[in-house]
Amino acid sequence: MLGARSIHYVLIAATLAAISLAGPGALALDFSRAEPDEHLSGGATTYTKTINRNAFSHAANNLSFEDELNFKVGNGVFRKIWVSAPASTKSSDGLGPIFNAKSCQRCHLKDGRGHPPSGNWPDDTAVSMFLRLSIPPQSDADRARLAAREINVVAEPTYGTQLQDFAIQGHKAEGRMHIDYADFDVDLAGGEKATLRRPSYRVDAPGYGPLHPQVQLSPRVAPQMIGLGLLEIIAADDILANADEQDANNDGISGKPNWSRDSGTDELQLGRFGWKAGMPTMDKQNQSAFAGDIGLSTPLSPYPAGDCTRAQALCQNAPHGAKISEGELEVNQELTDLVLFYTRHLAVPARRDVDDANVLAGKKLFHEARCAACHVPSFTTQVRADLPALSGQKIWPYTDLLLHDMGEGLADNRPEGDASGREWRTPPLWGIGLTKVVSGHEQLLHDGRARGLLEAVLWHGGEAQASRDAVVAMSPQDRKHLIQFLESL
Repeated sequence: MLGARSIHYVLIAATLAAISLAGPGALALDFSRAEPDEHLSGGATTYTKTINRNAFSHAANNLSFEDELNFKVGNGVFRKIWVSAPASTKSSDGLGPIFNAKSCQRCHLKDGRGHPPSGNWPDDTAVSMFLRLSIPPQSDADRARLAAREINVVAEPTYGTQLQDFAIQGHKAEGRMHIDYADFDVDLAGGEKATLRRPSYRVDAPGYGPLHPQVQLSPRVAPQMIGLGLLEIIAADDILANADEQDANNDGISGKPNWSRDSGTDELQLGRFGWKAGMPTMDKQNQSAFAGDIGLSTPLSPYPAGDCTRAQALCQNAPHGAKISEGELEVNQELTDLVLFYTRHLAVPARRDVDDANVLAGKKLFHEARCAACHVPSFTTQVRADLPALSGQKIWPYTDLLLHDMGEGLADNRPEGDASGREWRTPPLWGIGLTKVVSGHEQLLHDGRARGLLEAVLWHGGEAQASRDAVVAMSPQDRKHLIQFLESL
């Protein structure tokens, strides 16, 4: 006899089979009204109550009481402030010796989007933004490791793969990120004008000697945290169905996957997370952040000195909060599992105004400009017995999770795995209209250069050039409707 949960999974499987038989083109879009349950961006997990600054910090709406408790405990670990070792607070020591933040929450404040500093050091501490570092391959061995996906980048030999701009007492920070902006104007149809700012980056006050002459710098703003568990269980085949690396259909869109080798099984996995889709799972993403951002050892990153390199002897030999010889870690499996549960189950807020005439007009313009070719509106998640709340959900993330050439204007010229220096993963758009409510700003893109949705669109190039040009050519009223649609997401 089937139990209630078994019956639930049978019904989900039957529904998915029916969707598969119907085919993706079975329903033509009707822009005169919203689609069924379009407002439920995360399906049954969607947060549907009051929208305020905490809108990104709620648990999936369909969690059991027991799972809500696990979510809250995981949130506590996510917010925990770590301190340097040795400390009387044994369960919280191990910070650094070099780091970017003292907790996960410091970068992902209110589980929202980070931002570039308002000024350069010492006027701003840039907690929610940092620089990735790497160098081109220097040897056949480097090239072989990259080809085998053993590594996605070659680390800068002195400073590693990330610039840590803070250090515990008695140690030097690795350096300070410095940003300069140059403004330029873009003329829009209807007599309007937009001003964009082009950033340039350098490292000031390097603490451990000069950087490699071929160093590649890439800025990273902390992304919002909502809906990540749903993205993780979209079937790989559903994502790969949108890949067209050689542009076989000649539509100018050639999304491609990024691949990463799993630390445990050594198998190649589809990248889904990070600005260049370099991370295949939330667990690996979380544990890499514990190690690189906070300097803590974890089951997947057991090295107790975080991102310290062999060139940083004092850093490597500093006291830490782990007893490696006894199998102890600063962040053990129990803690990483709690954070994993929390980050997987942060709910996406419901959309607003989905039936508003202006929003529907903007949605039509979004599709006509072919924005949906990369920002794919919806998927249905797989059925996973270990993730019942996330299973079989029709979701509306507006992403294909693939890499696209975004043109020279957005290029960081730093390859990462299969991603070139001009390619970026399509970021999900769900929740983007609540950025100002949750995070207190509207600074968008991987480095926060765009000060609003229109600026973000105008930075699109490469495969998105035609869509960007279509927006430039729109009447002021149509551009307003397009932005209203994006603000509803």
